[in-house]
Amino acid sequence: MTSKTIANGILRALGISIGLILLVYFLYKIQSVIAYLAFAAVIALIGRPIVLFLRRKLKFPNTLAVVLSMLLMVGILVGIVALFVPLLSEQGKNLSLLDIDKLQENVNILYKEITNYLGFSTSEVNEALEDAEIEKNILDGLNIGFIPDFLNSFLNILSSLSIGLFSVLFISFFFLKDSKLFQNGLLMFVPNNNEKRTVNSIEKINNLLSRYFLGLLLQIFILFVIYTIVLLIVGIENAIVIAFLCSLFNIIPYVGPLIGGVLMIGLTMTSNLGADFSEVILPKSGYVLIGLAIGQLVDNFFSQPFIFSNSVKSHPLEIFLVIIIAGLLFGVVGMIVAVPGYTAIKVILKEFLSENKLVKSLTQNL
Repeated sequence: MTSKTIANGILRALGISIGLILLVYFLYKIQSVIAYLAFAAVIALIGRPIVLFLRRKLKFPNTLAVVLSMLLMVGILVGIVALFVPLLSEQGKNLSLLDIDKLQENVNILYKEITNYLGFSTSEVNEALEDAEIEKNILDGLNIGFIPDFLNSFLNILSSLSIGLFSVLFISFFFLKDSKLFQNGLLMFVPNNNEKRTVNSIEKINNLLSRYFLGLLLQIFILFVIYTIVLLIVGIENAIVIAFLCSLFNIIPYVGPLIGGVLMIGLTMTSNLGADFSEVILPKSGYVLIGLAIGQLVDNFFSQPFIFSNSVKSHPLEIFLVIIIAGLLFGVVGMIVAVPGYTAIKVILKEFLSENKLVKSLTQNL
């Protein structure tokens, strides 16, 4: 190996490194555009079955089918905004969840009521906590600020999305109108001998992810209906808003339902402060807990098997492991995108490595 060869190798490696750094910097700078594309892709996948139904069953022209599908989805979005935003803005001051100081004060009051109900005085509990070298305030070591932070972040995302709503809808329209737009762009970088496999992979991924996102919407809607009914029966203020927010946590696999359940029980108890603990707060919390259990039973034995088995064609244990690994590697975002990302990888592996024994085992249901 000559010095010239070594120098060329070093220069080539240096050039690749600089190119990768510039690419990462470029992607960082256009992250808002990438977010718009991601939102548009999800909207297009959700609207795809509607477009296909209008085209194939009702014989609508492609453009008209896309326009009607977009109008339907925008109408649903406007309806959700019209229903929840006024409630959040008008009643947000009364919803202690959005005020962390008020929430902490209410939980401290609730803590005193629970200790009194159990037959302990707060002084006795505090002495026991001091003996164990634990802080008197049970919330001192507990960071509950993540709850309003999460909701405020979610509302900020909605606000930011409204700024770029035109961009998202514009991109979604063309994704739906020309379903092969992304495919044709990708094929420019694919060798000719792999074009057919790539086209098959994209088509199958589109079908599976369309089913998955529609199933996810159905899952959230079912939980929203169950939670709303339970909270209305129990007589909790802001029942619709609380039910919507708690069902929305279900987007985060496994961890989300637990957070939503704790949130609902906590809001039920703190919203009834001043009432008798044993005759009002405790029974209402018990009824809400039963409603939560019913909702999770329906979700675990109906909604999730329907989504995972019929949409992404994966075993629940397989999905569980994928979500846990993605969560450890990439946090909450990883847990959310784990299922669609894993589904796409499985389809690609089956198309290009169908003879591999491990791939055959993982993709036998696809």
